[in-house]
Amino acid sequence: MDEVIKQLPKKAAEKHKENKKFFTKLKKRPPKNLDYVMQELHEAEFQRTDCLDCANCCKTTGPLFTNNDIERIAKFFRMKPKKFIGQFLRVDEDSDYVLQEVPCTFLGADNLCSIYDVRPKACREFPHTDRKKFQQISNLTMKNVAICPAAFNIVEEMKKKLA
Repeated sequence: MDEVIKQLPKKAAEKHKENKKFFTKLKKRPPKNLDYVMQELHEAEFQRTDCLDCANCCKTTGPLFTNNDIERIAKFFRMKPKKFIGQFLRVDEDSDYVLQEVPCTFLGADNLCSIYDVRPKACREFPHTDRKKFQQISNLTMKNVAICPAAFNIVEEMKKKLA
């Protein structure tokens, strides 16, 4: 898996132009069954892919923390939201709460998440390939294919299936 992760940014860069063209068309004319197709591709990929073998998302990027995420996780740690924010988060250039640093503070050496049951919504939904109205998040998907081997594979399969 380490080799796959190492090659991923290069492979994603090679496919960038092709993907951009594909997503532009997809946005203009999304197939009626797109959500169904994406759900199918997502489920099939995650039958083969175990996130615990990779955890590249946790190692290289940080999720956005919503107010609900902050409240839930702070409660889990039995601390006030302000204290949780001060200890673990910062405000980014878009005025969103994000981790102070990556890799994620809550990621263990075994790739297990110490706050898995209360993890942020962005983590629960990553890589967002089973999201409804998938065509609306093409920019996010273009970033995620360079981070997540599963997202890369899903997009490649999607291009074949919807060509």
